[in-house]
Amino acid sequence: MDTIHRIGATSITRVTEQRGLGFAPDMLFPDWNPRVLEQHRALMIPACFDETQNRFIASVHTWVLKTQRHVMLIDSCGGNHKNRPALPRFHQQNLPFLARLAEAGVAPEQVDFVCCTHLHADHCGWNTELRDGRWVPTFPNARYIFSRAEHDHWTGPAGQSGFNAGVYADSVLPVIEAGQAEIIDGDGLLANGLAVHATPGHSPGHVVFELADRGAKGYFSGDIMHQPLQVFRPDWNSAFCDDPAKARASRRWLLERAADEAAKVFTAHFAASSAGFVTRRGDGFDWRFA
Repeated sequence: MDTIHRIGATSITRVTEQRGLGFAPDMLFPDWNPRVLEQHRALMIPACFDETQNRFIASVHTWVLKTQRHVMLIDSCGGNHKNRPALPRFHQQNLPFLARLAEAGVAPEQVDFVCCTHLHADHCGWNTELRDGRWVPTFPNARYIFSRAEHDHWTGPAGQSGFNAGVYADSVLPVIEAGQAEIIDGDGLLANGLAVHATPGHSPGHVVFELADRGAKGYFSGDIMHQPLQVFRPDWNSAFCDDPAKARASRRWLLERAADEAAKVFTAHFAASSAGFVTRRGDGFDWRFA
């Protein structure tokens, strides 16, 4: 059982779909400089970087939020039985994610909200499951939260080819057809102190979710950052960032907010605990795992 974090009265637990070797550093970061890894060896090795394989360690997980009224999921991983030939790690998976969710005390019927930071394959896959040959919502009583800018992007040509081909058709459209989608514009308050902030760059409609409860705050950062080294080098984008300038601006916005508010940051792909705190160091930032 993972650590249970608390933001006010809300409990937050990580439920992992998969964890293992990720990308080689020069594949993930176009501006890769190995000296930055050397400067932060104690933080990165062995928890977040495998020296023998020269590859990052990456986690794919959902965050389960239990408030006094609702159960919420932030992002829903890769999903089972999805056709992802361009993404071998997520192609035709058969993983016990729902059993792990049950170990965290959550049945699919109990989930009230599924909040997607964006609609890449590894963030919305468990939105649906294959049942009797059809894709249907995995969480039958949930409202699914999508950004309109993100939704509209993937209904266009981008959703028909490339690495994210098929994701809209099997993981988003069935939710809309079931009448369970809530497509939101820009920033706003959702429920139970959970707010959404537009943070474009990694994808056109990427959002960050902010939880405020009893004076404490947490941010669910999605793919604003893939590895802790980006805290020290916020100018580093991943190779998958759609708009480099916007991605850098969104990353710096999050780091500044988290540092100035002493907020806990819940990441989507950091290994170790996947959660931690940002502090200011001179003109830059530092990271500490929680």
